[in-house]
Amino acid sequence: MQTTSGQAPSSSVLDVMSDALTHRGPDGEGNFISGATGLVQTRLAIIDLETGDQPLFDDEGLALVANGEIYNYLELRREFGEHTFTTNSDCETPLKLYRRDGSHFADALRGMYAIAMYDPDGERLLLARDPFGIKPLYYAETSEGLLFASEPQALLATGLVSRDMDSSAAGELLQLQFTTGRRTAFKGILRVLPGETLVIERGRVIERLRRAALPSGAPVAVSEERALVALEDALIDSVRVHQRSDVPYGMFLSGGIDSSVILACMARLNDQPVRCYTAGFSGTKVRDEREHAAHVASATGADHVSIDVTEDDFWNTLPAIAAAVDDPTADYAIIPTFKLASVAAQDVKVVLCGEGGDELFAGYGRYRAITRPTWLGGRAMRARGALDSLKLLRKETPDWRDGIAAAWNKKDGGKRSRLQRAQAVDCADWLPNDLLIKLDRCLMAHSLEGRTPLLDPAIAQAAFLLPDSLKLKGRVGKYMLRAWLAKHLPEAEPFARKRGFTVPVGEWIAGRGSRLASLVADQRGIQEMCNPDRVKALFAGLGSTPAKRDGQAAWILLFFALWHQHHVLGVPSDGTVEEVLSA
Repeated sequence: MQTTSGQAPSSSVLDVMSDALTHRGPDGEGNFISGATGLVQTRLAIIDLETGDQPLFDDEGLALVANGEIYNYLELRREFGEHTFTTNSDCETPLKLYRRDGSHFADALRGMYAIAMYDPDGERLLLARDPFGIKPLYYAETSEGLLFASEPQALLATGLVSRDMDSSAAGELLQLQFTTGRRTAFKGILRVLPGETLVIERGRVIERLRRAALPSGAPVAVSEERALVALEDALIDSVRVHQRSDVPYGMFLSGGIDSSVILACMARLNDQPVRCYTAGFSGTKVRDEREHAAHVASATGADHVSIDVTEDDFWNTLPAIAAAVDDPTADYAIIPTFKLASVAAQDVKVVLCGEGGDELFAGYGRYRAITRPTWLGGRAMRARGALDSLKLLRKETPDWRDGIAAAWNKKDGGKRSRLQRAQAVDCADWLPNDLLIKLDRCLMAHSLEGRTPLLDPAIAQAAFLLPDSLKLKGRVGKYMLRAWLAKHLPEAEPFARKRGFTVPVGEWIAGRGSRLASLVADQRGIQEMCNPDRVKALFAGLGSTPAKRDGQAAWILLFFALWHQHHVLGVPSDGTVEEVLSA
């Protein structure tokens, strides 16, 4: 926090924020107050367990707290000279870079990070976030000053920030299942954008700097053979640095392309069997990938853990999941991710995950649609909302697409292909505001660190500038990643036709549709945004095999009702879905 008055921040406010983030860092707590600025940090100790406590300082008064990992810290330490460092922490390197590069210190970092740095010269505070937005960072400008934290709930806990919901952002959430850009679902709470550094003086932002996650320019012509060699180097290099840790690590294995690629690299780089975790759904109508994942794991000699996600898990833990996902994303993958994290955290403190593969290597079906002309079925990015034409919303307007449209229309000098533009749109919003929020909140709720080797500058350079023809081949996306996997781990069957990952939320909700109808429809946030009678009819009419759109709509509304119940109305998340909605 930095006050506008110049007075020292209230220690009680800092304590409240620290308490709200204990789950993110149970291994230690540090704080620092100087002038109008206060820093607090809760530590999850991963590197330098002995001397890495924060805040970190240099000999001229700079102070730093950070959440994340600087993967190129060993290279930076050699560059500056080992003798100049007082700890073995990866997070000491930004202090050296600031002395050399000033406000552009983050340009030399390779990693995932949310950093707050205080410079006593001019009472300057800097906030920096990694280019892909892997680590979250939020702020609020209040009458008392600027507050910042890794999660909105820490800002809300101070009482200085309103819990009022931004109805426009909520409308976007209900249609997209996430929100775009800087704003969040809370009025007055904003995101530090991916790759952004904010410079703050006297509690106000005076400068914004931005570092791009993706390389600029059009696709570069290259042969498949040369592209595979470059991809091999980038993959091994990225996984190698993402394994830098002083504590045990494992990985999440879905059996899909992205996680199988990471497992293949880890198996090559580790002398001991890789510990991997897979979730599945017994006794449901959705495909269970655990058997295939076990086959892939066996081919590498990995130690495979199979985890069953049950209907009881859904009803008993969904309120806690909604409480953890304070920056809301109605992505049903939060359910297995939360269960995976709860089990993995008993064995390891770090897991490597496959997020980013679809965005950088063009894996989504929508990318094929965006490259086709309209008369061949081509269509705009996210042209249809999840609740469109269902008559559930009180006000149906096209405003929910404004954020996506703005990202699509962002100037790029006209050099990028339509496929690259679509990938860039997803990297700007879908990736940081859905997939990475899901990963961060579900894992950090269990004090587990998630790392994403496919979201790395080396991978971005190797993947994003590939010719479109090496990303999409006919109806096959992620062609280059599949080709690499076919060579190095053919047991993964990368070119086999597979169905997309699904969680049986519609099936589970349908079984209690009539009981949920009034509970969801009467919830205050639902009443504010939706037509209650239509919501009741939706839930009551789901039947034993609900239509896909109806099941998805019911899931979105149920998640939103639980999120609003806890984060806006302040209802505790202890209890089952029905108990929390009845409170």
